[in-house]
Amino acid sequence: MIVVSDTSPLSGLAIAGYLGLLEQVYGRVLIASGVMQELRRGGEDDPRILEVLGLDWIEVRQPMNQKWVEVLESEHNLDRGESEAIALALEVNAEALLIDERLGRRKAVDLGLSITGLLGILLVAKRRGLISLLQPIMDSLIEEANFRIGANVYREVLAAAGEL
Repeated sequence: MIVVSDTSPLSGLAIAGYLGLLEQVYGRVLIASGVMQELRRGGEDDPRILEVLGLDWIEVRQPMNQKWVEVLESEHNLDRGESEAIALALEVNAEALLIDERLGRRKAVDLGLSITGLLGILLVAKRRGLISLLQPIMDSLIEEANFRIGANVYREVLAAAGEL
């Protein structure tokens, strides 16, 4: 399975202490060089994020179509990491793009990519028995990683995980 990740699923799981779930769920994960740069910047504020860059199951690749990256940035108001992640996912025909930001998700879907976000990853992990409870992880993401989860989405995810 070819999976490409944007920054937020990686940094969120690293901060919450559950980065290993990605390897358990997906095996190898590709990231674009722009995502790597965002992780480095994030690591300046929280060293746990830098752990991502030393993992042998994370592979950094530069998207070949830089013109497409520039179009995504300028015409669709996406940041560099999102733009490169989407371009890379298209180039490698990824089975999934791991992305949380609303604009990036919308554009990825418009381009025919299959997406999932951090909460979707956690739901898969719960269904596979890799974690026993999802709520404490979501609470950690909110408190430690400043991950935004609306009240309705919070309840929906807990219900989907059988924790309501």
